[in-house]
Amino acid sequence: MTHNDTDQNAPTTLNRRAALGFLGKAGLGMAALGFAEKTGLAAPALAAPAKNIDGDVLNFALNLEYLEAAFYLAAVGRLGELKKIGGDAAIRVPAGLDMARGMQFKDSTVQAMANDIAEDELSHVKFLHGALGKGAVMRPVIDLDAAFKAAGSAASGGAITGFNPYANDLFFLHGAFIFEDVGVTAYNGAATLITNPAYLQAAAGILAVEAYHGGAIRTMLYQQRQITAAAGLYVGQVVQAISNLRGKVGGGKDMGLTDNAGNAVFAPADKNGVAYGRSTREVLNIVYLAPGASKGGFYPNGLNGSIK
Repeated sequence: MTHNDTDQNAPTTLNRRAALGFLGKAGLGMAALGFAEKTGLAAPALAAPAKNIDGDVLNFALNLEYLEAAFYLAAVGRLGELKKIGGDAAIRVPAGLDMARGMQFKDSTVQAMANDIAEDELSHVKFLHGALGKGAVMRPVIDLDAAFKAAGSAASGGAITGFNPYANDLFFLHGAFIFEDVGVTAYNGAATLITNPAYLQAAAGILAVEAYHGGAIRTMLYQQRQITAAAGLYVGQVVQAISNLRGKVGGGKDMGLTDNAGNAVFAPADKNGVAYGRSTREVLNIVYLAPGASKGGFYPNGLNGSIK
């Protein structure tokens, strides 16, 4: 079995009755309370919980996977495969990007990584979409053009304009850095919201893969940290600026390529060596490129589903 093969024992439909039976009323009530604290949505009373929120949480994850898959598949000329899943909402890409070939990589290692991650992210979309069945949300409108330009300008204080992650290998790595750490923290933060152990295990497996992606991207950027990226800024400075921006709107939970002592950071974590977890609101602040927003940035019309 390859890393992209489908596990025959993986869940394919949401089993709400099984989740309720596993947790019991009190346990589900506590899970719903945690969900309410993180999202601001009303929670049912502990004594008589009536709703399993696994579907809402997995749909939130599916929205994020649609975005990551779109980013990588566009880079390798396979965006058409994603467009067959979840409806026909627009996916906006920079002008001039060849939809059949993708971007023109110069480094074969970066290209190999892009192809591998693209396959993983497409598999994540297929897996979550299949697990949710008829309950899966439609793919939202995704912006990989204006949103990146806005993110580049915001992170650099206006020094970088017109940022295009598909312009070259180095810019691609910067674009990937924007997403990967967010994916890890989002899955970690959602762990307390998932009630069915089968889905919790599946989410943990996806988180692990996202962490591998993030570590690989950080390693490549660290190797080039002293190279000038754009507007007279070094790679390390640009990455730190992106990290600072994410930290500002995402709960302060972020790290660049080095810590305050100058030591390399390949796995951003707290003082206990534990990966950061972000609430759904903190994740939304990052992908919408504005705190408290209900749409914008990479999702011009917002996410689809209950958590948006």
